[in-house]
Amino acid sequence: MIRGKMAMATLVGCVVLYISLGHIPSSLGVILRTTDKIVWANEFEPIELTCLIESISTNNPRIEWKKIKNGVPSYVYFQNKVAGDLENRAQLREPANIVIFNATRSDTAEYRCEVAAIDDQRDFDEILISLAVRVKPVVPRCSIPEAVTVGTSTELRCLENEGFPAPLYRWFHNNEELLQDPKSSQRFVNLSYSINPDTGGLKFRRVRKEDAGEYYCQAKNDAGHAQCAPQIMEVYDVDILGIFLKAAGGLTVFVCLALSMYSLRRVCVQNKGHSENNYNWPAQSEGVDYGDADEGHFRHKSSFII
Repeated sequence: MIRGKMAMATLVGCVVLYISLGHIPSSLGVILRTTDKIVWANEFEPIELTCLIESISTNNPRIEWKKIKNGVPSYVYFQNKVAGDLENRAQLREPANIVIFNATRSDTAEYRCEVAAIDDQRDFDEILISLAVRVKPVVPRCSIPEAVTVGTSTELRCLENEGFPAPLYRWFHNNEELLQDPKSSQRFVNLSYSINPDTGGLKFRRVRKEDAGEYYCQAKNDAGHAQCAPQIMEVYDVDILGIFLKAAGGLTVFVCLALSMYSLRRVCVQNKGHSENNYNWPAQSEGVDYGDADEGHFRHKSSFII
């Protein structure tokens, strides 16, 4: 046992001595690390992807960056220069970091840093970084009815499809935010609405007179927010708009019928006139003279022979 311990100590001492004399490289291979494997950036803002070399012996290692979009790799940094769609928007920062000056939504992808060191026993290492670029929402499309009737149900809609990640929606009534759960506040406890922050829907189960006013919707994510222009929603005791539309529709039908009847009558009159003008009375017989109706008797012509 004692002899074994002494032999192990001798071996360790020899290894240390060889390393100090330069017979064995101090680094057994290139080793990379990064500060963040998942990186978020705001659109049009700078972002740095870190590729830190923890251990290496090679003086001039080969450094490459690749962008992997939908499973297809392309060069970002190759042969000591930036390439691809980042050619004029990025640069390599020592030792191997890549800096994007103004990230865009098209930069969302996976990026792989590769370092090759020919003088190291482990002469290659790589590290994968996922970049997601946040996109500020654009002005959402809002659908707000102009008029509704008391006691009926209705829904206000809000939609935005440019922001990334997908935004959450908030609704405002007369410049005051509506709580997602009205029962959480005594001020809104009697209101019968519900908000879906994921889809942007604002539903009223039973509209009240107090629900009339100005509404607008806001779409918001970590990159920013945008809102649609305010719109007025009127609330009536009766469906005035519906009555008006029905009356207008009835009047339209009446006018159409009247015009149709008038046109039909003109056609009939014109056809009658043509019939009278084209009628030919039968010619009378040359041998008989019926005389006038007021003579009261039959008169023979000279051609009549007994």
